[in-house]
Amino acid sequence: MTPTPIIKAYPFPQFCRDHGIGRTKAYEEIAAGRLKARKVGVRTIILAEDAQAWLDSLPELSPKAA
Repeated sequence: MTPTPIIKAYPFPQFCRDHGIGRTKAYEEIAAGRLKARKVGVRTIILAEDAQAWLDSLPELSPKAA
């Protein structure tokens, strides 16, 4: 059985797809400083550890808001 590769960095489109947010919202999060992004040439990438930190910083949904 082939081991599942560990993702260390997401290309920007994959980050958006895997985390269920649109490009506009992702760019808003980057501009607000809540999501770290890096550039490799012309490509924007999100490190897996930065993606996890962003997820961990999201507020929990309270039962009243549901």
